[in-house]
Amino acid sequence: MKSNQKLNLQAVDRVKTISPKDFVEKYVKPQKPVVIEQLTHEWPAYKKWSLSYLKEIAGEIEVPLYDNRPVSAKDKFNEPHAKMKLKDYVDLLKKGPTDYRIFLFNMMKEVPELQEHFKMPNLGVNFLKKLPFLFFGAENSSVFMHYDIDFANILHIHFEGKKRCIIYPPSETKYLYKVPNALISLNEIDFNNPDLEKFPALKLAKGYEAYLEHGEALYMPEGYWHNMTYLTPGFSMSLRTLPRSAKNLSKAVYNLTIMRGFENIMRKLKGDQWIEHKNKVAYTRQERRIEKELHGE
Repeated sequence: MKSNQKLNLQAVDRVKTISPKDFVEKYVKPQKPVVIEQLTHEWPAYKKWSLSYLKEIAGEIEVPLYDNRPVSAKDKFNEPHAKMKLKDYVDLLKKGPTDYRIFLFNMMKEVPELQEHFKMPNLGVNFLKKLPFLFFGAENSSVFMHYDIDFANILHIHFEGKKRCIIYPPSETKYLYKVPNALISLNEIDFNNPDLEKFPALKLAKGYEAYLEHGEALYMPEGYWHNMTYLTPGFSMSLRTLPRSAKNLSKAVYNLTIMRGFENIMRKLKGDQWIEHKNKVAYTRQERRIEKELHGE
């Protein structure tokens, strides 16, 4: 254990409710995160949604599953590692820890009645009505530190149990061991128990931490890195808006077209050598950068 080694994190601002004007002026424009504690209290979902409820109304749906295996050339972007009926997956979650997670799943498309259980928040920004994605995880399951391919502003709403969120603004990318031509940090880094001797640049990264409970919503501005850990079995829903910045919108288009296409080609041509090369570059490049910073070059 490395319990004496801590990341440089501050608590995310918390509000019970917030007006559209304050949300835009205090958080969206300055691109600052916030937790809204009572956003969902008037939604039917606040009382209805639980793992047991989703098992009951959507149990026969086949869902894509992902685990924490190292990135492999055999896998395409966001290709699932397994599939299972939702009812069986919920049973698996309740039995105990498992690495299998559901990631970016549009359950509203499969079960339209779920759309009646929530409404798009009135926060002064336009959320995309067709893209409410769900995410599920077991106790202690965690996702690699990453940022989203589309640079969306995200409202991440948690249901059932408790979740820990570690997030970093884009300004801290230079300290996060970003893998080239990818959206992730080196996946051997455990952000819940980091080895700061092996990855010293993490000590320089200034981030945020939030704990979410049932019905609470975390606003993550565009391009924010995030690592989510389920402290208990649970699930979350993300609502998204397009990037406000023209620069980030162009980055999103690049990621969705050129970067993703090039990555799939290189994995096919070079195999796992390509993955190993990128991981090595991420580490050595970071070491050179921190060496320059520490010596003021």
